[in-house]
Amino acid sequence: MNPSAALDEPLLATLVDHFYEKVRRDPDIGPIFNAAVDDWDEHKRLLTSFWASVALRAGSYRGNPMAAHRPHPIQARHFDRWLELWQETCGEELDEANAAQMLDYAQRIGRSLKFGLGLHPEGHAFGVPVVGVGR
Repeated sequence: MNPSAALDEPLLATLVDHFYEKVRRDPDIGPIFNAAVDDWDEHKRLLTSFWASVALRAGSYRGNPMAAHRPHPIQARHFDRWLELWQETCGEELDEANAAQMLDYAQRIGRSLKFGLGLHPEGHAFGVPVVGVGR
């Protein structure tokens, strides 16, 4: 844990770097990320920008997380594993208050992405019928 360090972009860059090194090696989610990411250095810069926009209100991120995740074979359990690794890394890199805040952000983002991708906890599409079509 980094005791009482102010949350800033360099600290977020370190957090993102250490987190994605774990992700790359993870047997469950590593294969999905490794197939999707061509340039890890660029991906880490993009995600540092994302987290700086979330946590610091930097406004530097330009992207669409939902669209970025949609084409990949992601299941709800993958988000759960992602969150486990995120929580572990936040605990290693941040003080307790910043780790808790970053975990809260990640939990909300994960829920939003799961919902947007139509995943429920077992990892299957919701299968919501279209009501009123053809009736």
